[in-house]
Amino acid sequence: MTTQKPYGTVLIKASLILDHLSSSNGPQSLQYIAKETGLTSSTALKILDTLVLIGYVQKDPELKRFSLGPSIIKYALKALSQLDIKQIAQPHLEAFQARTNETVHLGILDHIHVVYVAKIESQNPVCLYSKVGKNIPLYCSAMGKAILADQSDEEIRRYLNSIEMVRMTDNTITTHEGFFDEIEKVRAQGYAFDDSEHENEVFCVGTAITTSGGKNVGAISVSVPTYRLTDEVLQNLIKEVETCRNNILNDLE
Repeated sequence: MTTQKPYGTVLIKASLILDHLSSSNGPQSLQYIAKETGLTSSTALKILDTLVLIGYVQKDPELKRFSLGPSIIKYALKALSQLDIKQIAQPHLEAFQARTNETVHLGILDHIHVVYVAKIESQNPVCLYSKVGKNIPLYCSAMGKAILADQSDEEIRRYLNSIEMVRMTDNTITTHEGFFDEIEKVRAQGYAFDDSEHENEVFCVGTAITTSGGKNVGAISVSVPTYRLTDEVLQNLIKEVETCRNNILNDLE
C-alpha cells in the first residue's frame, strides 16, 4: 500500500514555525526560529514574510522578532466557538454512565437556566423529570450551582436579583444568604450537590466544564435516587464526575 505524499511541503514547514510560535512565551528571533524548526534562516525568513503578509504572524519592526498574528488568533477563536460540546462530551458521558450505572446529564447555560443537551439513562429503576431540551433553574440544580460558582459574587448577586427563588421541594434554598453559603461550599469542593432540591428523593452531583482560560462550556451531573445513596456511593460519584469533567477538558484544551 502506498503512502499518500503531502502536497506542498512549504505548508508543513510553515506549520513547524506556527507550532513553535504557539508554544513560545514571547516573540522570537529569526535565528532562534530557524534553529528550533530545523530550517535554514533563508527558508524560515521567506515563510515568515508570507505568514506576516497574510496576518498569521506579526513582526516587531524594531526588535525584528516574530509572534502569532491576529488572523490566526481570529481563526482559533472561531474554531473554539464552533466546537460542539455534546459531540466532544458524548463518549466520556457514555463511559461515565457505564462506570456508575446511574443517569448522567450534560447541560449548557442559557441565561438563568441550564438546558439539558444530553442524557444517558440508568438501567436502574428511577423516574427523573429531566429530558433533552428541558431547562431547569440554576439555583436548585447541581449543574447550575457549579456554573454559578465559577462566576463572581457580583454576577451571582445580579442573577439572584433577577429571579424568584421558588421552593421546588422542602430542601430548596430560597434565600440569598443561604445560597451564597452553598456557593462557598461548591467553590471549596469543586463540585455541587442537589440534595432533593429540584426533585424529591433525587440526589445529584454536578461540576462545571470550565476551561483553563475561564470559558464555561457547560456542566455535567449524575443523578441517583436517595434510597440508593450511601457514603460509598457518594464518594464514587464524586470521583467519577470529576474524572468525566477532566476527560472532556483534555479534549477541549
